[in-house]
Amino acid sequence: MSQWAVLFDWDGVVIDSSLMHEKSWEIVAKKYSLPLPLGHFKEGFGKRNETIIPQVLKWAEEPDKVNELAFAKESAYRDLLRDEGIEALPGVREFLNWLESEDVSCVIASSTPKDNLLAALPLLGFENYFIGMISGDDVINGKPHPEPFLKAAEIASVKPEKCLVLEDSHSGVEAGLAAGCKVIAVGTTHPLDSFNFAHAKVSDLKDLDYSQIKSWF
Repeated sequence: MSQWAVLFDWDGVVIDSSLMHEKSWEIVAKKYSLPLPLGHFKEGFGKRNETIIPQVLKWAEEPDKVNELAFAKESAYRDLLRDEGIEALPGVREFLNWLESEDVSCVIASSTPKDNLLAALPLLGFENYFIGMISGDDVINGKPHPEPFLKAAEIASVKPEKCLVLEDSHSGVEAGLAAGCKVIAVGTTHPLDSFNFAHAKVSDLKDLDYSQIKSWF
């Protein structure tokens, strides 16, 4: 059993699906004749649709309507994923291979719906790297609440302080720190200097210092 674990956020850490997600919001907005507020995508990044739709987009508050719009958005995203394909971000595959060689457990802890993760994993050939996942469907409280990472640590059977979190969103970094994990901020979505409290910062996973990471645990 691994003595420590790595908890991976997904979008912006493992893959860059931001353009597909942004396009899928545009598809839904057009389909339902709804407005897209300026800057909505950045404001909603890393949050669950159940938060984005009523609070950021202000499209609906009634749960059934929120669910309908969320399902339409994610269906549009999965269609784009299948049509256009996806590749892992730089350094991801190498880091996963290193973790496998070190017998370190890896768990996905993402706000994205589980169906999106299940659609992407085989396209990347990553099915065997992760021992489990926590998706947006598996939590009551999304990031910045620590629940996603606390549950992911349970899957790995290690305490949160024995977990490394990789995150590209401010809400995700906040969630990882609140859970008591070590946190590395990844600069794919926000400038690195906007992350104040992460234990380390990298532009992408190519820049990870494996020896530093190992020394933490």
